[in-house]
Amino acid sequence: MNKEYFEIKRAGINTTFQDQGRKNLNHIGIPPSGVMDNRNYLIANKLVGNKFNCPVLEFAYQGPLLKYLGQKINIAITGDVNFKIIRNSNTIDCNCYQTFTLENGDELDIISTQKSVYGYLAVSGEFNLKFQWSSCSINTKANIGANDGKKLENNQKIYLSKINKNLNNKKLNYLNTRIENIRVIKGTNFDYFSEEAKKIFFEKEFTVSKLSDRMGMRLEGPNIKNIVDTNIKSEGLVKGVIQVPADGNPIIMLSDHGTIGGYPKIGVVISADYDKLVQLVPGSKIKFKEVNLSSAETLFRLYELETQNLISQI
Repeated sequence: MNKEYFEIKRAGINTTFQDQGRKNLNHIGIPPSGVMDNRNYLIANKLVGNKFNCPVLEFAYQGPLLKYLGQKINIAITGDVNFKIIRNSNTIDCNCYQTFTLENGDELDIISTQKSVYGYLAVSGEFNLKFQWSSCSINTKANIGANDGKKLENNQKIYLSKINKNLNNKKLNYLNTRIENIRVIKGTNFDYFSEEAKKIFFEKEFTVSKLSDRMGMRLEGPNIKNIVDTNIKSEGLVKGVIQVPADGNPIIMLSDHGTIGGYPKIGVVISADYDKLVQLVPGSKIKFKEVNLSSAETLFRLYELETQNLISQI
């Protein structure tokens, strides 16, 4: 084992290891998990010279305070995050989308996300982690993944299995932007809802509830009336699907969603809008806009091209 490690002085809120998640396991009840914001994950790894699928630390709202011991490494943080490095009692103010070098004994204080939910820490190396089904991603609801499937805690040590000694400084001029409307395609149970409910869904505002996590985002707003049945035979779920339970308040399934569910599905958030959706803090307003499948596919291709263009600038 390498001598390089982080000591967790403060774990922060919901700090977990994540990568791009697990594939093709829904049939045995294992959700994909993985990072919530894939674009920020990819950029973080590229900045420090890692492979795109390297695990990172994902944190929400308040991040961890980490003391580093070992040879020099580069770190990069992406998202909308306030953080600093403390070196020999001196404070170095830092910016997202830029590499910084950590030296032996430095402390990295990831104070908070600012106008978003999730941030990402990548290091120029690889964390020493346990993988399950080809992924280290932690799902705390199912206790799956690295760290026995649990979020990180105070006084733990995070070891690195290898480090990348390329300490070149890199920077990307990138600004996270908000999206006016979340675009959706019709769900499989769209016709379970009244014409008035459909009109409300696409024309009225909804508010992101505090009762949201990596599993799902609960919305509050005008009631979405079901005219057929508020429960259905349980069916498979996908990331981004919008279920409407009996109380009429939509729930958007996120990365740690269950693999089946029995609430009617009014729509599905398109993949191109997912990264921006998950960064909406409680209290944010959402409006939905309908697009067809062909448009959703085109928008996703444009999203991927834009992401590749950003990465190529690093």
